[in-house]
Amino acid sequence: MTVDKDDILAQVRAFAEKAHQGQMRKYADEPYIAHLDRVMAVVREYAQDVAMLSAALLHDTLEDTHVTEEELRAFLEKVMEPSQAARTFDLVVALTDVFIKEDYPLLNRRARRTREAERLSDVTPDAQTIKYSDVIDNATDIVKHDTDFALVYLRESKQLLQGMTRGNPLLYERAVRTVDECLREFWEKANIRAL
Repeated sequence: MTVDKDDILAQVRAFAEKAHQGQMRKYADEPYIAHLDRVMAVVREYAQDVAMLSAALLHDTLEDTHVTEEELRAFLEKVMEPSQAARTFDLVVALTDVFIKEDYPLLNRRARRTREAERLSDVTPDAQTIKYSDVIDNATDIVKHDTDFALVYLRESKQLLQGMTRGNPLLYERAVRTVDECLREFWEKANIRAL
């Protein structure tokens, strides 16, 4: 089965859009797929690998939709070569939060996010590269649309990036720079409001 990369990505995007159907971005008035498109677009600037691009589109599927691991695996095996399907699936699983409130109710947010950062420091460089793109898009959205949560998210992102250094080095630097710029923007807005 040899399928064109653009055909695969179109099918993956349609699957992701259907999985997230009806979901809106928490920090912007737009369908959730817009975030996934942006994450993939940034990854595409640094990598052309279909598994990475597909995982970028699907990175929140297991975490934020009712799609099960079995359903995701079956879909990927229908549209990709077996090795690509397995790699995409592994990347999505690596990018799915493990330390969630539902499963760790005795841990507060800070403890859960610290453990998640430690876990992500050990995922593959490709998974880290995708996560950099996710951080870039989230940081930009959150600082614009949710000043109450922005400082918490940006501090968590700094912590995350400090331990997650094995991905694409150019995208890593871009993610660090974006979080730093968003922090500056946050403090400028906070100072203006304080006047």
